[in-house]
Amino acid sequence: MSCGEERIGEESTEARAGMQGRAGWGAAALGGHPLRNHATELTFELPDSDKQCFHQELDRGLKFTLDYQVITGGHYDVDCYIEDPNGRTIYRETKKQYDSFPHHTELTGIYTFCFSNEFSTFSHKTVYFNLQVGDEPPILPDMGTRVTALTQMESACVTIHEALNAVIDSQTHYRLREAQDRSRAEDLNGRVSYWSVGETVILFVVSVGQVMLLKSFFTEKRPGSSAAGT
Repeated sequence: MSCGEERIGEESTEARAGMQGRAGWGAAALGGHPLRNHATELTFELPDSDKQCFHQELDRGLKFTLDYQVITGGHYDVDCYIEDPNGRTIYRETKKQYDSFPHHTELTGIYTFCFSNEFSTFSHKTVYFNLQVGDEPPILPDMGTRVTALTQMESACVTIHEALNAVIDSQTHYRLREAQDRSRAEDLNGRVSYWSVGETVILFVVSVGQVMLLKSFFTEKRPGSSAAGT
């Protein structure tokens, strides 16, 4: 069993390695200081009897949210657990198709996010996860401290920004559903094709057998040479 360990990058990296069939995975190098806020999306392939772990250094008191979903493979389930810098498990779920876990960090250090497919002996999985760290920064520099009301232009910018965030979330959700449904449809199509080929072979064998059987019923049996000699 191999355990791949990658570190999630400091920047707002979106490594969407295609959600069609098999997807590669990757992560940027970790920065030299704990992160305050960022968002990372990864889609990676998880082989059978294997696990992948990702590491992220975080400050104390930060809120992070981990969302994940199995896109393809087996029963679309995976084991997931998260450990704090002291190795204490703060989250563990087994054979989950999808889940969301928000948490406020109590320690500064490297947190470990692991996805395990060790319970499966032959099913490869494709897993998507989104790690959101910290709150989103305000779109206006003084939005958190200003005491005056927003102008009409600023209010419109905030509304558009919130609407675009909702659109991004909806697009991600529908892309995941489309990839999962396509995988199921392709799997079903393969099974139907194999079943059709099997039925064709069986029908051919039965047809030939029936023809041979009917032919034997109407074949005239000639007397043997010994009977003719007597």
